[in-house]
Amino acid sequence: MDFSWSDEQLALRDSIVEFARKELNDDLEARDAASAFSRELWDRCASFGIQGMPFPVDHGGQGADTLTTVLALEALGYGCRDNGLLFSINAHMWSAAMPIWRFGTDDQKQRYLEGLCNGTLIGVQGMTEPDTGSDAFSLGTMARLDGNRYLLNGSKTFITNAPVADVFVVFASIDRSKGWAGLAAFLVDRGSPGLEVGQPFHKMGLRTSPMSSLFLTDCEVPVENVLGTPGSGMMIFQHSIEWERSFILASAIGSLQWQLDTSVDYARKREQFDQPISKFQSVSHRLVDMKVRLEAGRQLLYRLAWLRDNDLATPLDAAMVKLFLSENLVTSSLDALQTFGGYGYLTETGFEREVRDAIASRIYSGTSDIQRNVIARHMGL
Repeated sequence: MDFSWSDEQLALRDSIVEFARKELNDDLEARDAASAFSRELWDRCASFGIQGMPFPVDHGGQGADTLTTVLALEALGYGCRDNGLLFSINAHMWSAAMPIWRFGTDDQKQRYLEGLCNGTLIGVQGMTEPDTGSDAFSLGTMARLDGNRYLLNGSKTFITNAPVADVFVVFASIDRSKGWAGLAAFLVDRGSPGLEVGQPFHKMGLRTSPMSSLFLTDCEVPVENVLGTPGSGMMIFQHSIEWERSFILASAIGSLQWQLDTSVDYARKREQFDQPISKFQSVSHRLVDMKVRLEAGRQLLYRLAWLRDNDLATPLDAAMVKLFLSENLVTSSLDALQTFGGYGYLTETGFEREVRDAIASRIYSGTSDIQRNVIARHMGL
């Protein structure tokens, strides 16, 4: 298990950091306050190749292995302070483009995957419902076969990218009596008859990542838009959520590195009682803890990427990475703010936004409680 990087990979990392710093932080404070998603910044990332990084070249992607993709997303998180944009990109890649690549027909890949890779299409997954959050498979949304189409009825909520999405991977039950074996996944185009996208939610953090509900009322989906086969919805979702849990926080490693570097630099320069605050043990130990969390999280993430590249990854590995990174992203964001003191509490330094953005990581893609349940189950508890 070797995590050393080639010259080409390091050059890619450096180029992404430079690109992100120059191109992705425009008017962030104002966009965050207005909860505004920037399609222009999305397109800049797509032109650089970010959204297509792990997907095959013949479908418009970059053909990168998982470790290289993780390194690229880490670099993006280091250079870009727009955590909402990063979250939208990661959700698009792992929860929409990935299942289409893995389970789509040749026709579905041709219709959707190239656009998802080059950014002309924005993807989203529709699983969560008003009455089903952590209990993902207690779905109320139903799909009824009607000739050469399915009619979907139900609603979804907390759907990342929904207000701007072009294609929705929607999960519904085709036979509730079969439980999980009666689930199916559908590719629903924006503008499909019977599909209504709700108004964007106003959120505590990740405000530049749009989120809303979906309403399906006899929503018409052609039979050729079934992803996989009818009844394979649980398998598709489980595969998708493993990828999502594994790498949706890859950019957070870059954020943690930025927080640490910025905090160390400030602690060395900021003086109180005639010495830099870095000389106070309470401050230096806080920075040490941030460093340890960062490096431990980085090794867990790289290890999981290596396992994924070698077809050895398990749900346990994904749950451990998701739990560790999400919990420690919150803790280190608070520690960075504390290091800056009163200045950290001001909007202009960006640390209060880092804290607000970090909180959601303990909830999306399965709460920390769910991750602990998964880990406990694999431990035989």
